[in-house]
Amino acid sequence: MTAGELTGAAAIDAGAGGQPEPLAALWQVTRSVSLPDHGTLQILAGVDLAVYPGEHLSIVGRSGSGKSTLLNILGLLDVPTSGSMTFAGEPVDRMTEKRRAQARGAAVGFIFQQFNLLAERTALENVMTPLLYARGRQFWQRERLAAAMLDRVGLGDRTHDRPSKLSGGEQQRVAIARALVRSPQLILADEPTGALDIATGRYVMDLLAEVAAESGAALVTITHDPNVAALADRHFLLQDGQLEPGLQVVA
Repeated sequence: MTAGELTGAAAIDAGAGGQPEPLAALWQVTRSVSLPDHGTLQILAGVDLAVYPGEHLSIVGRSGSGKSTLLNILGLLDVPTSGSMTFAGEPVDRMTEKRRAQARGAAVGFIFQQFNLLAERTALENVMTPLLYARGRQFWQRERLAAAMLDRVGLGDRTHDRPSKLSGGEQQRVAIARALVRSPQLILADEPTGALDIATGRYVMDLLAEVAAESGAALVTITHDPNVAALADRHFLLQDGQLEPGLQVVA
């Protein structure tokens, strides 16, 4: 087994030999939800995964395979039904909801498939939003930092436009700027190029990789695009609730 194929506990054990500790680590994580008929839907069924600072992972899988659920658990938006997880060395099951929110706000940048922009706010105000919860320089220089990040995604001339005035691709780039503006330790991208043309999509992936490299952040990408998936250091397929090493892209 190569280093690129290591996953879960095996990868964490390998980290003890000189690699940094994983930023996020999952052991036999399951996630299930209760159905209206009192049944149970199993979404994740024993996932092992270690995400290290500075690496890029891609996860592919069919629609409904649990990719977004896994991303939400990695980003502390959701918690496992069973199994265990640590984030920055801290057991997640010991975190209060408030502590998870603090860690998520400080360390995680989300790029959602649905952009989740605030309709009544300008592009600049949308990107500034995470900085309202920051401290020190990030808070006091929030407008300058947001404007600089919009410029990096090619929207320096659209700072005062609301989402309704932007194309789908431009809205996606605003969402990306918002996710990156706090220099997060973990960037979670759900189909980050889905609304973009090929050239802009490649630009965005290069930007994500560049920003991650600058800060030593980990980047986890969910995608159906084989070209986007191939850019990662390690590749995984999520099927039947379990995560397997490999590079396969399915419709």
